[in-house]
Amino acid sequence: MGEDAAGKQQQGFELAGGFAPQAPSKCFDDDGRLKRTGTVWTASAHIITAVIGSGVLSLAWATAQLGWIAGPTVLFLFSFVTYYTSCLLAACYRSGDSVTGKRNYTYMEAVQNNLGGFQVKICGFIQYFNLVGVAIGYTIAASISMIAIKRSDCFHEKGHHNPCGVSGTPYMVMFGVLEIIFSQIPDFDQISWLSMVAAVMSFTYSSIGLALGIFKVAENGKIKGSLTGISIGKVTQTQKIWRSFQALGAIAFAYSYSLILIEIQDTIKSPPAEHKTMKKATFISVLTTTIFYMFCGCFGYAAFGDMAPGNLLTGFGFYNPFWLLDIANLAIVIHLVGAYQVYCQPLFAFVESTATKYFPESNFINHNIEIPIPFGGYKPYKLNLFRLVWRSLFVCMTTVVAMLMPFFNDVVGILGAFGFWPLTVYFPVEMYIVQKKIPKWSTRWVSLQILSVACLIISICAAAGSFAGVVLDLKIYQPFKTMY
Repeated sequence: MGEDAAGKQQQGFELAGGFAPQAPSKCFDDDGRLKRTGTVWTASAHIITAVIGSGVLSLAWATAQLGWIAGPTVLFLFSFVTYYTSCLLAACYRSGDSVTGKRNYTYMEAVQNNLGGFQVKICGFIQYFNLVGVAIGYTIAASISMIAIKRSDCFHEKGHHNPCGVSGTPYMVMFGVLEIIFSQIPDFDQISWLSMVAAVMSFTYSSIGLALGIFKVAENGKIKGSLTGISIGKVTQTQKIWRSFQALGAIAFAYSYSLILIEIQDTIKSPPAEHKTMKKATFISVLTTTIFYMFCGCFGYAAFGDMAPGNLLTGFGFYNPFWLLDIANLAIVIHLVGAYQVYCQPLFAFVESTATKYFPESNFINHNIEIPIPFGGYKPYKLNLFRLVWRSLFVCMTTVVAMLMPFFNDVVGILGAFGFWPLTVYFPVEMYIVQKKIPKWSTRWVSLQILSVACLIISICAAAGSFAGVVLDLKIYQPFKTMY
């Protein structure tokens, strides 16, 4: 085709109301949406917010189950697998050509366009089930941190021997009310400031946990712990196996963010091609979190040995300085408010776009009421009644479930195990094979399948360990009556 003909075809495409794949205008991208503004740094902030969640605080406990050899090794292996499969997933953001192909806006859309069929339904169920689980887990984690502030002050006033019992329910309700307010933020692009605040908070409390761990090691004058982890005698042989498996679930959960990787990638501007920026952002954030995880897990274990608490900052391995613990736990709560939103936005978007598709005429679903904001020169806030009702109901539901099942550490372990293999490994590997047309039984194909099967076995073990933990918790369980 001559240059003139190509030019005419491109011009015709633009006149038809679309945008030429390689010639977006100043205000719009090649898909006709407003120009994306995300960079390596905003994407890294989103990922760090999603990754360094409450998962970091259970790493000392996980390391204690596995010991000095297996603990750091497993952490490193999980980080490598997460980085590698995230790069595979980033390459599937556009179908066909990775620079000019059709964009996939969500994880499910990427699965739809690359794998199609029944796999989409399975992927959707796992992804959204996992997001709901994370929302419930974060509600519990936030309430435990609020309780820790209350108890820390009580211990400071009345001495460490006072039981200082506190009920978790009112704190979960408080967190729920906050989330109802924040969940009215319309979409992902508008919460980058929340992500930045949350990323700073996660560094704050992780750093305090790390500093207290180092301080405790210095105070003890020796490094606690053993090469093989918690010794048999303190736990039975069977418990040791289950707890080691549960530790795998805790570490898998600490790295689970592929769920929202495509959504984060959809906020990045181009050129350069989005997958290149995303690979850099993934490398920066996985490297940052792994170094952090190694420090937090290893220093926590060095400080407490076999007695490392399930949550470093709320398990009262430390009592003093009490104000520093309060700051750390407050930072956890602020971070979880942001992380809850980062995780729930894809679910909100999915439900709302589905409702619009099925009821295009409905005013309740599609009509926005503009409310002027009198200060700061902001655009009017668009209130949507359906969004208000559905998102508020969702937050209420997660809060009630959190009150019913407050031992969610084990259930979060199950979620970590349940989501890790399909979402972090299986789908990215299968989509990459289709996208890059890798021939069956070639060396590359076999290597990718071995990686997938190995991760599946780890996930099954982790789920089994976490189920065993839930069975133990059910023996002493009372709904709505959790005292800490």
